[in-house]
Amino acid sequence: MESEGVKKSILQERVGDRIRCGVCERRCRIVAGGRGWCRTRENRDGTLVTLIYGSVSSIAANPIEKKPFYHFYPGTCAYTVGSWSCNFGCPWCQNWDISKSAPLSNGRYVSPAQFVELTLKSGCQGTSISFNEPVLSLEWAIDVFRLARRRRLYNTFVTNGYMTRESLSLLMDAGLDAINVDMKGDADAVRNYCKGIDVEKVWANCQYARLHGVHIEITTLVIPTVNDAPGTLGGIARRIVEDLGVDVPWHVTAYYPAYRFKAPPTPHSTLERAWHTGKEAGLRFVYVGNVPGHQYDNTYCPGCGTLLIRRRGFDVAANLVRDGRCPFCGHSIAGVWR
Repeated sequence: MESEGVKKSILQERVGDRIRCGVCERRCRIVAGGRGWCRTRENRDGTLVTLIYGSVSSIAANPIEKKPFYHFYPGTCAYTVGSWSCNFGCPWCQNWDISKSAPLSNGRYVSPAQFVELTLKSGCQGTSISFNEPVLSLEWAIDVFRLARRRRLYNTFVTNGYMTRESLSLLMDAGLDAINVDMKGDADAVRNYCKGIDVEKVWANCQYARLHGVHIEITTLVIPTVNDAPGTLGGIARRIVEDLGVDVPWHVTAYYPAYRFKAPPTPHSTLERAWHTGKEAGLRFVYVGNVPGHQYDNTYCPGCGTLLIRRRGFDVAANLVRDGRCPFCGHSIAGVWR
């Protein structure tokens, strides 16, 4: 049954004449010969298999800032990989060419060991599973993380956060160090635009990861007519403060028309309003993203206001943080530093 790209799914249970997938919170019940919502899990003769184990759509060495992570080993590089498909149905997807594609039977295969060796040869300091929804590559990610941890590499996820608690726990046990979660909007927007998703499960996973020591940053792609209302952005900012803490970074990033969504690009004024909303809610670190050179793309000390990390696009032009503190006033700067 197993071959390159195909492997038994580690989270499954029989429910009547179907197999229930336990990878994400859709928990699809899959008939014999059928596939789940994301099309990456198939019921073969009563056993659920993943069709994307090591199946690579994209692979590249990226600055960690591109994820974006701004408080996690800034200035380092993460060897980044993506596969196929997604468990969300967002009509504005910026990576739609891979996230809307079913698994390829003749795609490139990279084993966990090969990926870790490529990471080391590239000079990267860690791994990142991204581009499409990474939890769909759960079995492969676990194997990668275990090998990477032994080689003293960090492991990161860029995710919509809709994995089951079982999936998240397995990833953490294997060596997940940091996640960036895309918080797409309020309950109505996420349910309607992302096709039946319950955003409360995303918040619960964020809390669980934070509670168990995983570094977390939140990103909101600010999309006109979807989640750009002051009440929506204010609600997200307050939830970060209340559920995760004032030190969790929030990235409010510019949207550009893509896939099936044709709303105009996000005005810079909307992003700046979102930045002020986050600060007024009590967040210490809010960033304007996808606007290279913007002053709010930098890190300032919440104690004395000194510019501590200056960025040019995805490059770190200057980093004054020393041992996790501002060198001028001694204020602790939350994050994971060199």
